[in-house]
Amino acid sequence: MELNQKKKLVAGLSITSNVVLSVLKIITGILSGSLSIISEAIHSMSDFFASVLTFFSVIKSSKPADKDHPYGHGKYEDMAGFIEGILIIFAAIYIIFEATRKIIFGINIEAENIMGIAVMSIAIIFNIIVSSLLFKVAKETNSISLYADGEHLRTDIYSSFGVLIGLILIKITGHTELDPIIAILVAVIIFKAGFTISKKAASNLLDHSLPDENINNIKNVIKSYQGNVTLKKGSIKARQVGPTKDIDMILQFMGDTPICECHKICDDIEKQIQNIYPNCSISIHSEPVCYKKNCRNKCNKNK
Repeated sequence: MELNQKKKLVAGLSITSNVVLSVLKIITGILSGSLSIISEAIHSMSDFFASVLTFFSVIKSSKPADKDHPYGHGKYEDMAGFIEGILIIFAAIYIIFEATRKIIFGINIEAENIMGIAVMSIAIIFNIIVSSLLFKVAKETNSISLYADGEHLRTDIYSSFGVLIGLILIKITGHTELDPIIAILVAVIIFKAGFTISKKAASNLLDHSLPDENINNIKNVIKSYQGNVTLKKGSIKARQVGPTKDIDMILQFMGDTPICECHKICDDIEKQIQNIYPNCSISIHSEPVCYKKNCRNKCNKNK
């Protein structure tokens, strides 16, 4: 299956899953009066809005470059990932506010935990399946928005599991005050995930350099051609744009190296880097080692 089609399919699956879980949790939360379940319903609703955002960003980012966007539409995914992170953070803040209010004012509940336990169990199973698919396709396509959506659902797994344990403890002990405490713990997990996602997406939007590991892998490819070519010091510029890595560099050749040989070496280096990072755009500028230096080569005669 084509990668873009696969991205759209899993993004659509995420939307469907979040709609079903949101409805189930809202109904259960209202019927049981459990704040921890209602907080999970809010979490799933933010998951739903985030998955819708992911779906449309995937469609938009898959479009080819055009007159208005000559470098492509990859940053739509980064923007979607950033907004998803912010949505998660706001959801966490709201849950903490409601749980704190419940603790301060001592609002009690008469929770029907059997229904809550069943719904949380279903939510965990659904989210394990869907998030695994999202991470798998995100890795294949290098999609920040699918990764953010998968991370979103993974936090839902942890928080749903926490709520499930809490509901079981409430059922056993009868201590309903555990409910808002569990809700706060869930919110902390949600907040951390939102911060991580928005930070990563913001780095891409602000053209933050690729990680040192990526840069070192590129340098190692060039080092394998030592004797024929050298990398100009500090000339590598590399960034993440949506699912694509943009890499620019300057390679230096001896002044008497034929231009056709320079071109062949540059092509070989490009292919090797693309074997490591399949979805990348590479721009190589070649120049003689003696460029702008005092030497006897004609390339510097008029400088």
